[in-house]
Amino acid sequence: MVAPPAIQRLVTSSLEIAFEEQGPRDGPPVLLLHGFPDDARAWDGTVERLTAAGCRCIVPYLRGYGPTRFLAGSTPRSGEEAALGADLLALLDGLAIKRAILAGYDWGGRAACIVSALWPARARGLVSIGGYNIQRIARAGLPDTPAQEQRFWYQWYFNTERGRAGLAAHRYAFCRMLWHLWSPNWRFEEAAYRRTAASFDNPDFVEVVIHSYRHRYNNAPGDPAFAAIERQLAEQPPISVPAIVLHGAADGVDPVEHSEHAALHFTGPYRREVVPVAGHFLPWEAPDAVVQAVLALRDETGV
Repeated sequence: MVAPPAIQRLVTSSLEIAFEEQGPRDGPPVLLLHGFPDDARAWDGTVERLTAAGCRCIVPYLRGYGPTRFLAGSTPRSGEEAALGADLLALLDGLAIKRAILAGYDWGGRAACIVSALWPARARGLVSIGGYNIQRIARAGLPDTPAQEQRFWYQWYFNTERGRAGLAAHRYAFCRMLWHLWSPNWRFEEAAYRRTAASFDNPDFVEVVIHSYRHRYNNAPGDPAFAAIERQLAEQPPISVPAIVLHGAADGVDPVEHSEHAALHFTGPYRREVVPVAGHFLPWEAPDAVVQAVLALRDETGV
């Protein structure tokens, strides 16, 4: 195993964001954003190929994960989607990156979609794994199909105090189980999971995760600092930047039919690709699919 690059840090108004950077500084910037429960290691296979192709790859640890830290104890440990989008925008600003290709899945896909929708001048292209990842919180109280409700069992669990305590007490085993359930064809090595699971020992991991899954169902208030962004997201803003949606054919939490109509939310150049065999943790399972999508956007947009 090749040792990961040194951790770098950027201070924003509320966070010290930890990130890894590889590739030529003058190469086209690509931001790679992990989901729950995961961390920067998800992108190792992608980064290796993209840097070989001349890209500058930046891989942050989201709030509540790994070495990323809140600056003040009084800051709400919010996991709401607006916070994730604001963090990504702050990282772009802090690194003086005017435009970048954004790629992400799950929580990271939400951040990438939000920046692409609300600040399109900052996104030269978008690789959104799973479809249009901006939540429809206003409709969160409406029931889904019984099969989907069953897949979301962990979300209902997190909306209870028992769930908060369970995640705190058993985060290693709990998140490992989600890896198995959500990517049923993936035979990951325990050592690989162990390296990533170290990021779940972040002191704010539990609070950020619990808030994320309570806020999306209107069971927890948002951070007032992000209220204006949340109002914009409630309108389900379209994404106008060139976009490629990838979806793992064996995704165990968000089946492929969930992105079949994603095109309705994209007003710019758009295409969708279903990746055979891969599940929810697609960057781990099919890094070549991500690489091909990023490089296609680089070439098509003239980066």
